[in-house]
Amino acid sequence: MDFIEEMKWRGMLQDSTPGVEEFLAEQKTVGYIGFDPTAPSLTIGNFVQIMILTLFQRSGHRPIVLMGGATGRIGDPSGKDIERELKTEEELDANLERQLEQVRQLLDFEDPETGAWVVNNLDHYKDMNILEFLRSVGKTLTINYMMSKDSVKKRLDTGLSFTEFSYQLLQAYDFQRLYEDHGCRLQMGGSDQWGNITSGTEFIRRNIEDAKAFAVTTPLLTKADGSKFGKSAGGNIWLSEELTSPYRFYQFWINADDADLEKYIKYFSLKSREEMLEMIQLIPEDPQSVKRMLAEELTERLHGSESLASVQKVVSFLFNRKSSEEQLRSLSIQDLEVISHEIPSFRLQTDLLKNSIDLTDLMSDATDIVSSKGEARRAIKGNAVSLNKNKIADQNYTVREEDLIHNRFLLIDNGKKNKYILSFE
Repeated sequence: MDFIEEMKWRGMLQDSTPGVEEFLAEQKTVGYIGFDPTAPSLTIGNFVQIMILTLFQRSGHRPIVLMGGATGRIGDPSGKDIERELKTEEELDANLERQLEQVRQLLDFEDPETGAWVVNNLDHYKDMNILEFLRSVGKTLTINYMMSKDSVKKRLDTGLSFTEFSYQLLQAYDFQRLYEDHGCRLQMGGSDQWGNITSGTEFIRRNIEDAKAFAVTTPLLTKADGSKFGKSAGGNIWLSEELTSPYRFYQFWINADDADLEKYIKYFSLKSREEMLEMIQLIPEDPQSVKRMLAEELTERLHGSESLASVQKVVSFLFNRKSSEEQLRSLSIQDLEVISHEIPSFRLQTDLLKNSIDLTDLMSDATDIVSSKGEARRAIKGNAVSLNKNKIADQNYTVREEDLIHNRFLLIDNGKKNKYILSFE
């Protein structure tokens, strides 16, 4: 695989410095992307950068994951309208470890020639005092040069502290250190990082004789409606299953706009080019099948085959009108917890079932599935009510502890579309 050609085909190449295509075609090299641990997980937006490193690695090059133990303590002004709120050192260190676990799932760290390396840029700075920083780092770039960067110019009216102004120097010096210590010749990132990245190539040009350093950026991914990629109605889509469940991650792709599908396939799929083109050609005819294929591929890659199988069971159960009690009882406690976040749910005390309770009372008094006992009786009489997927014909039916799934859950259907899950604790 030719890295730059692959980036162009996928629509992932925004800017690059002169000569990078020829340089990468002639030799294998080392390249990096930086990740600042300002959140407890990487987001689906960071997944774009992980894909760049993945394609770089598959092209025969070695990627470096630069964890921003130092830069995360400063805050990158790029793309920000106001000053970042600084995190505590303890929070940043914990975030870094969690993010690194996620990166290790998605990149190959074992291959002797292309296996990824991890560097923490805090190692560059933890023993450097302010005077050494000013002499070794601060002398390289002029104020005029630094002021010309968009990330700085856009903040001049709203205010930019010296702390965030200095971020550019830290990222530039990172590139120089990786060049010297690890033979790193290429820095990659999103297009909003172009100013910081080219500061790094300028740093190397000024400080290392006859050095060759290059930069590549990818476009910032947006949705067809112009909104920011990686957001849903519920907020950020995280790579951590604690913050975004595998089911919600899967549904993000299922709910994608048809107009975004080709872009998403090219950005995120690792299928062969022929398979991707087949998926793209299928979009006009059957976009839902394409969404499902993409959702399955990415969910399995990020969360594993067991999580994907669990998600598929939940999807099959929720969206299949002929779901049975057998299917319901085959779901795990974790599956039912997922369902409780996707349909109306109620948390009740197990004591409520000690001596049994009329189903009509459970639907009207203990919950607000219906507004009254009379409405509950009419629904039962109309053959609209199911308990754990079994139709209830008896208006005096009593619910007992034995009815619970996994000694905890009840599922009540009222009509074809209204599903409710009750969790007893």
